[in-house]
Amino acid sequence: MELIFQTLLLVFLLGGMIFFPTVVAPAVFTSLEKNQAGLFLRKLFPNYYGFIIIISGFAAILDNLKYPVFLICLTILVSTLMVRQLLMPMINRWRDAGVAGDLKANKKFKTAHRVTVVLNIVQMCGIIYAIHVNISHF
Repeated sequence: MELIFQTLLLVFLLGGMIFFPTVVAPAVFTSLEKNQAGLFLRKLFPNYYGFIIIISGFAAILDNLKYPVFLICLTILVSTLMVRQLLMPMINRWRDAGVAGDLKANKKFKTAHRVTVVLNIVQMCGIIYAIHVNISHF
């Protein structure tokens, strides 16, 4: 039963991780002025990362410390926690400085943003693999 619930959590997590950047963020940017959209997304991202942290944490607990799904969930939790608590504040500062005209800060912002996008894609690939592992045990 835990395997089924964990798999459902992972599918839910993957769905949320796909929905936010493909539906929510574009809708925000097409509905609001660029500056307001950025401020609004800045408020949403901590919740997005919190969602990933909580769901991956529950999924990890349901694995009973078995490999590799537990390690995938734990890696997602820790990497997202680091992004949320450490990188996101720096990204916000670099973005503000870049908007104010600081070209170095703007370059740092773009690089850090790419890192978060790539990390998110890698996490989604890990989730897909974890779902595959679980389904093969049904």
